[in-house]
Amino acid sequence: MERQTASATFPSAAAAVADARRFVRKVLADWGMDEVADDAVLATSELATNAIAYAGTSFEVSCHLEEGDVRIEVRDRHPTRGIEMPGVTASSGRGLPSISRLAASWGVSYDRRTKGVWFRLPRPGAASSLTGEGAESDPVSEAAQSGAGLPGTSPGGHAARREAAREWARERIARDGGGDASRDGAGPGGQARLAEGVGEVPAAGDRLLRSPAALESMEDGVATVREVLGAEGAAVLLTERDGRLIMGASAGTAAEMPLGELSVGALGPAARAGSAWVAADASDPTAAALQARSLAAAPLESQGRLTGLVVAVSSVSGRFAEADGVRLGRLADEMSLSLEKARVGELERSWRGWLSFVAEASDLLAGTLDQERTMALVAQLVVPRLATWCAVYTVTEAEPDRLAYVWHADENRADGLRELLEHAGAAPPTDVPGPWNGLATARDDVRAAAGDTAADQVYAFPLIARGRRIGTIVIGRPAGDRFPRSAVELAEELSRRAALAVDNARLFSAQTAMSSALQRSLLPPGIPEIPGLEVAVVYEPAGEGSEVGGDFYDVFESGLRPGGPAPASRWRFAIGDVCGTGPAAAAVTGLARHALRILAAEDMSVPAVLGRLNRLILGEGERGRLLTLLHGEIAARRRRDGVTIRLTSAGHPPPLILDPDGGVREAASPQPLLGVFDGVEFHTDTVDLRRGEVLLCVTDGVTERRSGNRLLGDGHGLERLLADCTGLSAGAVAARIQRAVRDFGPEPSNDDVALIVLRAS
Repeated sequence: MERQTASATFPSAAAAVADARRFVRKVLADWGMDEVADDAVLATSELATNAIAYAGTSFEVSCHLEEGDVRIEVRDRHPTRGIEMPGVTASSGRGLPSISRLAASWGVSYDRRTKGVWFRLPRPGAASSLTGEGAESDPVSEAAQSGAGLPGTSPGGHAARREAAREWARERIARDGGGDASRDGAGPGGQARLAEGVGEVPAAGDRLLRSPAALESMEDGVATVREVLGAEGAAVLLTERDGRLIMGASAGTAAEMPLGELSVGALGPAARAGSAWVAADASDPTAAALQARSLAAAPLESQGRLTGLVVAVSSVSGRFAEADGVRLGRLADEMSLSLEKARVGELERSWRGWLSFVAEASDLLAGTLDQERTMALVAQLVVPRLATWCAVYTVTEAEPDRLAYVWHADENRADGLRELLEHAGAAPPTDVPGPWNGLATARDDVRAAAGDTAADQVYAFPLIARGRRIGTIVIGRPAGDRFPRSAVELAEELSRRAALAVDNARLFSAQTAMSSALQRSLLPPGIPEIPGLEVAVVYEPAGEGSEVGGDFYDVFESGLRPGGPAPASRWRFAIGDVCGTGPAAAAVTGLARHALRILAAEDMSVPAVLGRLNRLILGEGERGRLLTLLHGEIAARRRRDGVTIRLTSAGHPPPLILDPDGGVREAASPQPLLGVFDGVEFHTDTVDLRRGEVLLCVTDGVTERRSGNRLLGDGHGLERLLADCTGLSAGAVAARIQRAVRDFGPEPSNDDVALIVLRAS
């Protein structure tokens, strides 16, 4: 097959993950590789999420097709930030176990500028020619690639064999002492363990009941048992993790067979030894529980665990001979293989659905930076898929645990649940997930008001982000509806991702609040009323929210001190632009605005103020920034037919005057900007602003607003825009200029915008 390649680059944004998934699916569809598209899309989603969350850069997705194998690589632009391996450093890279389960091989590569994680997927049904050089080596992946010596491995597709191999390897590692027994259901709490022979906790049979292939296999099996043994009835009994036996399929008289309290612990020694047996009368515990006069039974096994029993029953004593037990044992062996294949297929289908859920949940969580909305989203993702209700606790320095959000599948129970949780014990300050019995500590009257909810099973999952606990997720189900291991593991994975989302939202909220407070401190508290003059101002910092900008404006009294016995007769205004944006520019902004007021209060002239401010900025050294500034003094005219303005433009866009007849002209001569040369001598230009005339002062965020290759100020664009404002008030002129700046380009402005409009009235 001819080698084919396709690649695309995506930005560091939440929506890019979904775009990357669509890209991979389209490429594989074009190549006729739809069979591996689901696995490829899920693996790409995990790696793209890691690139955004942990590297924080744009990323490239490249697909390569050669001889039936697909190789996909996700490269980010942060080569110095290494890949942290789950289970070793374990604070990130949580998509890598998913890659290990999906791919035939995978690995990490670095160069000077980028870092990539790649994986290979063979065409289903074809043996991969790849050896997986550079892939992570561990017992799980080695067993998955070799497939050698796996008990109960059935012939089937590559994905099914790979899943069976990995599960067997995990269980082998757990038996050798490297696993967590409680996660496999081997811990305390009423879960039975066989005494000898099979020697493992019974496997849960509920997954087989959800598999159409398993149901068909069991129905065929019981029909075969009746035919081969000539039995009145036959059944397949499946084990549960708590040791109970449940009905999987039945035929004949077994359809009415009661199971009673039949459990694994009540089975005889033959079952524990993994052998078939025959009971001639009802003295056998299994026969007695099934109310049969005679019985032949054989265990179903998978990877060293008891998964169930195949039984043939009769109402006649001594109906079955030892030969019947041998034949039933052979039928049980064949059925075990087919059931294991069906179980592995159901595991893979279920796991793929869970991974899709986690991938979509990650997209949703990454799409908001509002803390309250993020917590609400977490709860609504959990309910009802994983639990009946969910509560989110947050931890701050001021208070250890606060119940922040509660969500119940039944809205009528939400208020009672909240009250129950508020009176329950504090959320567990643990760093590992586990059961929680805090509801039992609530007062009796509160528990009674909550009804059945007070007896729910509850699990708690810590929210840990950047090495610290920031909260807890608590989920609950009714007492009779146990938490399957899959739901606990999925909730644990979701809690990890939710922790980062909540922490990011919290940091963003804190940063926004800090920026808003700083911005308010850099803007004037108010605009004074100036007789005979209308004043309007506009300020928009670049960026989202209330980021601190480098542009500023001010209008204030200067003729007399505020609170003096006589009204002010002179006022000053200023509009400036510090080079850059953000906190560094804000530092110079604060210096300039406050210095202007202080120096004006000393009755210094406009040129003297600019000379002193220039020296102050130069004295800041490396912290100083270039500053363009338009500064002027306003004085009332004797005949009250306008005002007189003496102003200086230090490297700033020149102010424009609009005549009542629509003419526009510049009002000041250019002079050097501040923060460059020492010893600069500034001078003023005098403007008589008569009734009906408008003085417009703007920063370069207005004149340099971009649309493609054009700027708003090109070709006297601002002059034409101002000429169309003839006859408007100062506020209307400011609003029209502001709207024109916003509408000029399709993208948001990347520069701060400030303007002052003075209109003589």
